[in-house]
Amino acid sequence: MAIKEQEITQISNTITIKGDIIGKSDVRVAGVVNGSISIDGELIIEKSGHIEGEIKTKSAVIAGSVKGNIDCSEKLILENTSQFVGNIKTKQLIIQEGAMFQGNCQMGVPQNTAPVREVKEKA
Repeated sequence: MAIKEQEITQISNTITIKGDIIGKSDVRVAGVVNGSISIDGELIIEKSGHIEGEIKTKSAVIAGSVKGNIDCSEKLILENTSQFVGNIKTKQLIIQEGAMFQGNCQMGVPQNTAPVREVKEKA
């Protein structure tokens, strides 16, 4: 029985996509994407990669530039060469020294959890 390799969609540095990307596999971007990306796998944006649009993914590693909001259900890594302008929603965030991030970040709180309330004791 052969082991099935992980499917990876690659967008080379000579490619520009105008439109949305939707899928279940991992995606590696070295080119330009003008549109939203919604995948169940990992998104890797190489140093030459540029995304302008909304991103929804399981996890992401960004070395290039992104302009738009990102929603990662697990982990987001902004490498030292990354430039990110937009809002981040993720469970775990790693920002390397030298990375540029401009926006807001919401992290670590599961979506279906109510806020903790203080219980006041009766005297």
